Amino acid sequence: MIAGLPGFRPNFDGHPRQLKVAAAEIARAKRPVILAGHGVLHAEAWADLLAFAEKTSIPVAWTLLGIGAMPEDHPLAYGFMGMHGWKHVNRAIQSADLLIAIGMRFDDRVTGNVRTYAPYARIIHVDIDPAEIGKNVAVEVPIVGDAGRVLRALTPMVETTPITERAEYLAELAEWRTESEASSWHGSGAWREGVLTADFVVERIGELTSHQATYVADVGQNQMWLARYAGFRLPNSHVSSGGLGTMGFALPAAMGAALGRPDRETWAVIGDGGFQMTSQELMTLVQDRIPVKIALFDNKKLGMIRQWQEIIYGGNYHSAHLLGPDFAKLADAFGIPAFRARTPDEVDPAIEAAQAVDGPALIWFEIAETQNIFPMMPAGKGLSDLIEKWDGPEE
Repeated sequence: MIAGLPGFRPNFDGHPRQLKVAAAEIARAKRPVILAGHGVLHAEAWADLLAFAEKTSIPVAWTLLGIGAMPEDHPLAYGFMGMHGWKHVNRAIQSADLLIAIGMRFDDRVTGNVRTYAPYARIIHVDIDPAEIGKNVAVEVPIVGDAGRVLRALTPMVETTPITERAEYLAELAEWRTESEASSWHGSGAWREGVLTADFVVERIGELTSHQATYVADVGQNQMWLARYAGFRLPNSHVSSGGLGTMGFALPAAMGAALGRPDRETWAVIGDGGFQMTSQELMTLVQDRIPVKIALFDNKKLGMIRQWQEIIYGGNYHSAHLLGPDFAKLADAFGIPAFRARTPDEVDPAIEAAQAVDGPALIWFEIAETQNIFPMMPAGKGLSDLIEKWDGPEE
């Protein structure tokens, strides 16, 4: 006799009454923002999200695991939110009068201090797991259901809003974005003359792969640089362990991604600390001829740990500085072609050389040792308390 287990029987379709309430909230909103999470990708609902956003002319922001739910070159794509997200995105959330959260759970990296989160916004929360709704933030319109089915049901119920009707609002958001992207922490190779910056490298990888590759993030600063600067265009093109903190994730995960999607280039973006945790997998790359391109960001540090120790703990460093090997020799020992870039001028030739290799390849990017990822939201603070630069402690 087999025991009967109840299991998890999710409700896939949103309640019709709640959908009507949501449509009424959307009709009244003047400063709405859509927050797209991993649930959109799980539901394969990226086309439904796009149709809903275009019909309502509502800008879309995304969580770390929601990257790829919206093409980043779309006029309504606004950006990555949260602790190390874009300032303009967090500012839009803090000034919104309505948040439409789809397939995301309002984790602490998204909200910061929930008491100061989105103070003017009513919230519509769509999630297939009822336990997530109301768990971290109070919501006005809970909708339990699959992201795709809910979006397909809700879209016919909302009014078509021409983008001209939101012209003033969208113009303000565009101004905030221009200001945010022009900030000093957006290095683009010029953060310090002659020193290679990580954001510039990520931008060039995105451009030289025509934003059509699979990009696999490790953990730390490199994870945030990839999220911010790669310019994702395709769903399921961003692979990340999210907030699990699994250093060393990128290389083995990229192997699986390359085998699963052999029609795409696969790039593992990884720091020198994480790489040394799973570098033995170079053997598997060679043995099985898995064509992963490894972008190794070497700042001779555990970069995120060093950054937090510098800014939050007054420069009291512990276990943040690394003594690494000669990574080119390490790759060569496994028979993997290796290339090296130390200046902005060397980046494109190194990427193109790796792309020309029929099989795995490694690029050793020796980036600035003390480049920080800004803005950042300190623990216990909110989206309005971002640190945008750091010149040392006040005298």
